[in-house]
Amino acid sequence: MKLNESKKVETNLYELSITVDGEAYQKALDASYKKNSAKLTVPGFRKGKAPKGRVMQMVGEEYFYEDAINDSYGAAYEEAVKEAGLEPVTRPEVELKDVDGEKYTFIAKVTVKPEVTLGEYKGLKVERDSDKVTDEDVEKELNTMADRNSRLTEAPEGAKAIMDDTAVIDYEGFVDGVAFEGGKGEDHPLVLGSGQFIPGFEEGVLGHTVGESFDVNVTFPEEYHEESLSGKEAVFKVTMKDLKRKELPALDDEFAKDVSEFDTLEELKADLSKKLGEEKVSAADSKMENDLLETAVNNMKVEIPPVMFEEKAMDMIEEFAYRLQSQGMGLDMYMQYTGTTMDALKAQFLPQAEAQVRSTLLLEAIAKAENLEISEEDVAAEYERLAAQYEMELDKIKSVIPEDEIRNSLMIQKSAAVIKDSAVVTQK
Repeated sequence: MKLNESKKVETNLYELSITVDGEAYQKALDASYKKNSAKLTVPGFRKGKAPKGRVMQMVGEEYFYEDAINDSYGAAYEEAVKEAGLEPVTRPEVELKDVDGEKYTFIAKVTVKPEVTLGEYKGLKVERDSDKVTDEDVEKELNTMADRNSRLTEAPEGAKAIMDDTAVIDYEGFVDGVAFEGGKGEDHPLVLGSGQFIPGFEEGVLGHTVGESFDVNVTFPEEYHEESLSGKEAVFKVTMKDLKRKELPALDDEFAKDVSEFDTLEELKADLSKKLGEEKVSAADSKMENDLLETAVNNMKVEIPPVMFEEKAMDMIEEFAYRLQSQGMGLDMYMQYTGTTMDALKAQFLPQAEAQVRSTLLLEAIAKAENLEISEEDVAAEYERLAAQYEMELDKIKSVIPEDEIRNSLMIQKSAAVIKDSAVVTQK
């Protein structure tokens, strides 16, 4: 292989002129000859038994060029990219030039990883959210637990429906006086405030009593999934057949015994306070790190080829499909059930993909600027940690996750630590 020329033709786009000759090309030609000559019928000879000279006389050497080129250009391209010091982010566009029995030349156009000019990433100022747990936080968590352990009872006779009640209703919807498909239901349990129906419907049920029939006037949203109803005004004729109300348990020692391993309410509160504190610390740290990363990303200068965003989005879709498969559902089935398309799914993942690509480019550039290194001990420790986390044998985890992936992940973590450890933090 000979790299004739490597030139930048556009931002992030290079053109390589590559010649393949010598032993590599001759081996590829020989392999092509063995593969294709066996298929040829040469008068006077059995298939594959004709002398090479006779075969060449009949079909010409050019007959074997295509397979020889297809079998050899990939390795030549990889070698040329390495020699040119480029990091491709897509497959190349290849154009064949001169071809003969001694050599061939091709042009490869390749999009490469962009150059990053770092801005400020050390000493960034950031405000960290409070991780203090208040009495109100604990009471809110207790009330949530009480709600989960509530039971439904019949509302008092004559009671008017209020938020959180479950109204059992018959209903039928009309647009311009005509009933529409899918707008009718019987004995439907509707939790008021759940947002189960279109905006305005549940509010229209509030204040009514069991046995009462009434109209609820609503307007369908402009983005409603059924286009024939989008933006239309509708009237629902409703009859309330039953009304159930939540009965919350008393927040006392008995409640604590029922919902936890603690004997008293005070012990339960102390445990909740501790857990909420850990959650708040984690959330505050995570948000602070994200804020710092976003600031550093905004401070850098880089022109990113759109194909990097698109390919990252497709990687995310593949990961999403894998998760679906582990739950017994294929991606095609998911799209059918949700009424989405591959283009819509790609658009959904694209913003997250863009953010990840930008962050990764930043952190890779910081690793280079800071001369960060990952030791063999770092790699070994990470393999040990992952083996323990996933409860797998060490050799098994090594066979599943390549060392390069481990090193890259650790490098990204070290780069992020450079930003975080140097930050000027103020507490809310």
